[in-house]
Amino acid sequence: ELLGLEASDYDVATDATPDRVRGLFKRTALVGAHFGVVLVKSGAAGGRRDIVTEVATFRSDGAYSDRRRPDSVTFSDARSDALRRDFTVNALFLDPLADRDTERHADVPPMGREAEASGVGATMRGQIVDFVGGIVDLDARVLRAVGDPDKRLGEDHLRALRAVRLAAKLGLAIEAGTAAAIRRHAQDLAGVSHERVGDEMRRVLGHPSRAVGVRLLQDLGLDGPVLGSQRPAAVPARLGRLDAAASVEVCLAAMALDRGEVDGPEGVQALLTAWRRSLCLSNEEREGTRDALAAYFVLRREFETLGVAAQKRLAAGAGYPGAVAVLEAEDPDRAGLVRGRVAELAATPGGLAPDPVVTGDELIGLGMTPGPGFSGLLAAAYDAQLEGLFGDREGGVRWVRARERGESGGGSG
Repeated sequence: ELLGLEASDYDVATDATPDRVRGLFKRTALVGAHFGVVLVKSGAAGGRRDIVTEVATFRSDGAYSDRRRPDSVTFSDARSDALRRDFTVNALFLDPLADRDTERHADVPPMGREAEASGVGATMRGQIVDFVGGIVDLDARVLRAVGDPDKRLGEDHLRALRAVRLAAKLGLAIEAGTAAAIRRHAQDLAGVSHERVGDEMRRVLGHPSRAVGVRLLQDLGLDGPVLGSQRPAAVPARLGRLDAAASVEVCLAAMALDRGEVDGPEGVQALLTAWRRSLCLSNEEREGTRDALAAYFVLRREFETLGVAAQKRLAAGAGYPGAVAVLEAEDPDRAGLVRGRVAELAATPGGLAPDPVVTGDELIGLGMTPGPGFSGLLAAAYDAQLEGLFGDREGGVRWVRARERGESGGGSG
């Protein structure tokens, strides 16, 4: 909201202990007793589903021996809680009931003259509590680690990748000292679980700023530990031109091409095998990316040379929407030609993928016995149907009989 964006949710931080929170609200769930986190459920207006609010007790963290979570926590105050956080823009509190002009408590700092003059958050109700200079950084559009950046990154190695996501999403420049620390800790990401890395990368790719995020990934030397290979910095042009709502599969395909990971269909399988491990891809994500890339190379290089049946099969295939989206981002003129041809094919009788006229039961009914050539004959019959050689059962029967006699034609119908 300080940047004029709509907040997706609100988390609450308080000096109330988990036991006190649970005593105040009837419907709660303790999800992180060790960390002082309680989920509070409340009914939404209009009888809709519950609103769930995460309520966390102010705390100080102990050592991070597993480089993910603190070994111990101590319930503390707002200042200590802010100082344990990763980045200054993530360490701001809002007291929604306080008036900006009211007297502050002794331990609550003012926003700062620079921030108040900038107008950041000027339309928000309540009082912003800033112990770390986050408002000034936000006004300057800077992402800065809280305190010692090496210490912050050493506590949780995923923070390097989180910095990329936040900087890209919010349009912030990573402060020089923080960026240098990220480069020093880049290889530490190799020790983070692939599931956590994959989840963070999905969030990078799922935002319209994805191209900025991938460029930062490369510039900071994080692409090696994250993606399994380090490439010369390249402008992620395709990623930058994708539709804002592009699927993760389309984004992965575009990223593979932008980074020069593949230049033909022969390298796709090996790349996706590596990414399946490093990003913990699901089967659906891996197969969707594979299909999009396979179709892309055909659209890019040889679509015009294909016969009608092959063009229809490709256009009706699972990979076509993603492939043409990537092609659109790369070469809008060529994508327009492909879309135009597909529209022509879709307008033919039966469209792109009509139900087969000649089926296995039909062939058996004609006295044929299933055998080695059975599936090949069915595929050839469907291709003939797609080519427009026939369109009904009678035409299909004539085509099959003509093929049995060794004739190349067949009846239309």
